Amino acid sequence: MVKDGNPSWKPTFIVKPDGGCQGDGIYLIKDPRDIRLAGNLQSRPAVVQEYICKPLLIDRLKFDIRLYVLLKSLEPLEIYIAKDGLSRFCTEPYQEPTSKNLHHIFMHLTNYSLNVHSSNFVHSDSASTGSKRTFSSILCRLSAKGVDIKKVWSDIISLVIKTVIALTPELKVFYQSDIPAGRPGPTCFQILGFDILLMKNLKPMLLEVNANPSMRIEHEQELSPGVFEHVPSAVDEEVKVAVIRDTLRLMDPLRNRRDTQPQQSENAEDTSDSDMLAAPEGHSHSEPYLPSICLKQVFPKYAKHFNYLRLVDRMANLFIRFLGIKGTMKLGPTGFRTFIRNCRLSSSSLSMAAVDILYIDITRRWSSMTLDHGDSGMCLQAFVEAFFYLAQRKFKMRPLHAQVASLIDLCEYHLSLLDEKRLMYGRSGTTGYRPPGSSTPQGATPLEGTSPLGPNDANKLSQSKYLLS
Repeated sequence: MVKDGNPSWKPTFIVKPDGGCQGDGIYLIKDPRDIRLAGNLQSRPAVVQEYICKPLLIDRLKFDIRLYVLLKSLEPLEIYIAKDGLSRFCTEPYQEPTSKNLHHIFMHLTNYSLNVHSSNFVHSDSASTGSKRTFSSILCRLSAKGVDIKKVWSDIISLVIKTVIALTPELKVFYQSDIPAGRPGPTCFQILGFDILLMKNLKPMLLEVNANPSMRIEHEQELSPGVFEHVPSAVDEEVKVAVIRDTLRLMDPLRNRRDTQPQQSENAEDTSDSDMLAAPEGHSHSEPYLPSICLKQVFPKYAKHFNYLRLVDRMANLFIRFLGIKGTMKLGPTGFRTFIRNCRLSSSSLSMAAVDILYIDITRRWSSMTLDHGDSGMCLQAFVEAFFYLAQRKFKMRPLHAQVASLIDLCEYHLSLLDEKRLMYGRSGTTGYRPPGSSTPQGATPLEGTSPLGPNDANKLSQSKYLLS
């Protein structure tokens, strides 16, 4: 359809079977009709991406970057990026894809598990040579050519934060279905593997995010036909050991937070982007026998630049609040009606009967589009669509982003009033408290017998009650 509108567009596509790993089953096509399907898309889903034809080359070879990202906490959101990563090289000089070279996997695919079988693969103990190198060695090489390395890192950090923010809403829904509410301290974390491609203009492009990245620090070497030995990889060890070591240091629930963890977090936060060019050196003040921390905190350090993107994250908090049954990930009709009622969204133009029809229509459409037909009910994506519909009805004269933000503020405000009312009943059985300087958002109506909290107090109250970790 795009080509019909733009005949000059001549893309190449890369097809990745869903559920695959280590490059298995990946292939390139020029025409969508060439896609190979075992069965159909329902039984064998695939991810199809437009192939990036102008990557940055080193020694005429295409390469990608594996960066390790620690998702330390969902609420509050905490993200760390390792100061160094891996650069994985193809083993055949790069040429832009044509119908004649689409099958040259060693030219187009950077997967280590594929290229390691190439006769051109170079194992090296040096961090700056071979078919697998440290990312810092690539940055040093680019810096010597006058490239602004701080700008490259800034763009990568932005890419990582935006990606995690996009993932966070669904992660929270999965999290609450498995982790008991109110459990003290951190209950889980995750190391993610970000695969990134630098384009010729040095713009980073996200290829994929691995939820279970390999942490092996050795490779197999064939001594004779069918006989292999495991050979340590100096590059893997340098990068991965530091990531695992510092993840455990940050997540250790037994360490004295007052004496040690603030020092480490401060150490990570105060590290400048330029310090990410080299491997960590020196020693931590609190643990003289360990090297200084290699994980750099990027969120909430840079939160103010990205908080405008967290609207869906705040919607997910509302969605989770009204799920009702522990362990479920879909909102039932009663939960949706309770959401409308508690947030005071019904009106003469939006009756509860209309709310039920909205729920049925959107839930049915999303159920038909997804492969998950287990639990019945409204999934998070359907709730987001319903929320957008409600925002557009209530705040018609504002831009879409402002409509959604205003409705979220309104919902959080009414729920904070409800929480305050319950809190007051729990303390004394009366509700007449009114904090000084409190105000009512536009479009909100205070509950009878209560007075609103200040905006900041309301947000803190509504968010603090639903911590996920």
